[in-house]
Amino acid sequence: MAVEDGLSFIAYGLAVVLSLFVAFIGARFLLVPQAAAAGYGVPARPDGDPAYLTVKGLKDLTFGLLGLALIAFTTADAVAWFMLIVALVPLGDTLIVLRNGGTKAVAFGIHFATAVVVLLDAALLFAL
Repeated sequence: MAVEDGLSFIAYGLAVVLSLFVAFIGARFLLVPQAAAAGYGVPARPDGDPAYLTVKGLKDLTFGLLGLALIAFTTADAVAWFMLIVALVPLGDTLIVLRNGGTKAVAFGIHFATAVVVLLDAALLFAL
């Protein structure tokens, strides 16, 4: 296997895993919103927030499926630009968790770390 083939496998493999993960998170927010919100780092009120939880679920599911479609039907550059732009979401999630009483461990260990991995994947895809 050539070095470029290995890089391509890693870059696309990571993009697939990240896209499936985001789609899973979206589906989780649609199916079990209270548990998903707690896992996000900012638990939802038990008596409210259903519209916002549904919006979050739909957005994440859409981003995940869009990522998979781009992987299947476009170029590495298109997927890289998508990843670069989508990295804004976990970066924003980091701030949301910190500003709304979530822990630094969740903010940085989940959301910021995710942003770093997404940006790394964008760099790998741009290198193809």
